This record gives sequence, structure tokens and C-alpha cells, in this order.
Amino acid sequence: MEPVELLVAGETVEPVLLAEVSTLGHAPRVVGVYRRSDLPAGARDVVLALWRVSDPGNVGTLIRTADAFGAAVALSEECADPTGPRALRASAGAIFRVPLLSWDTLPGRRVALVAHGGEPLPEVSLEPPLTFLLGSEREGLPDDVEADLRASIPLPGEAESLNVAAAGAVALYELSRRSA
Repeated sequence: MEPVELLVAGETVEPVLLAEVSTLGHAPRVVGVYRRSDLPAGARDVVLALWRVSDPGNVGTLIRTADAFGAAVALSEECADPTGPRALRASAGAIFRVPLLSWDTLPGRRVALVAHGGEPLPEVSLEPPLTFLLGSEREGLPDDVEADLRASIPLPGEAESLNVAAAGAVALYELSRRSA
């Protein structure tokens, strides 16, 4: 294998060294180094707020979904690290475009997405500023999470619920469909 040149530092690194630092099955050809403080900041009118979503793949997928729909993401304590290897891969670079907010700075009306018992999402008023609250994979959202409304995604099939990343995508699509 041919040595790889690091663009920022201008250094060439042997592929075997890249393989040693990689968590991927195949060694990367490029490595990026950044500071957390270099990630985007700022507010957006629509936010996906993740409550204790522990699967890094779901966190990364939700960041990518937020990027597709122009939303921000807020993370509670005990969420998976959005800069961990699995979350970074799942975000497909969106981590460098989507503002990550603190749970304390959620804008607008808070719509909690729950598996059962909420108002049907297609019947809920969705005017930004708006925050969709999404719960952990196992427990969902606890009753004491502050929300203005609880909404459910109607499921005509036999599945009991949606994966948290799928639910976030459906909610953002529903919002964008209405404003198109």
C-alpha cells in the first residue's frame, strides 16, 4: 500500500498506522482531527431532542436526519456520544453541519413522540419553533419529561412501535410535508 498524506499537517502516514487507529474493518485513507468546540453552534426553529438515546447508531442517524430537514439536535445526559466512531459514521458528516444544543435550551412548543396513547401526529399542529422529544430505545420518554403535547405516529401494520431514528425521521418529514 502507498503511504497516505495528511492534508492539514502535510504528513505522510503508513497505511498500517491508520489501520491501528481505526475502528473500521478497512483502514481509512484519511483521518480528521477536530475539537468539539469546532462543531456547529446556534439555534434553529426545529429541534430533535433526544432523551437518553444510548445507541450511537441511532444518535448519528438522527443527526443525519436533522441535517436533511434543517433541524438541530439536543442531547440529554446519558445519550450516546455524538462524536464516537459509530455515531460519526451514522451521521455521514452531518455532525459538522448540525448544531448540538443543550437540553436546557429547547425552543418553542414541545411535542413528545410516544409509541401509544398520544394524539395522532397528522392531527397535531406543528408550527415552528418546535421541539420533538424522542425517548430512549427501551423506556421511551418518562412521564415527567416536560412536554406541551404527546403525539403518536399511527402504525397501520402490526409493528408495536418504530425505532427512535425512524420516528424522528417521520416527525420531521410530516413537518416538512406540511410546509411544502
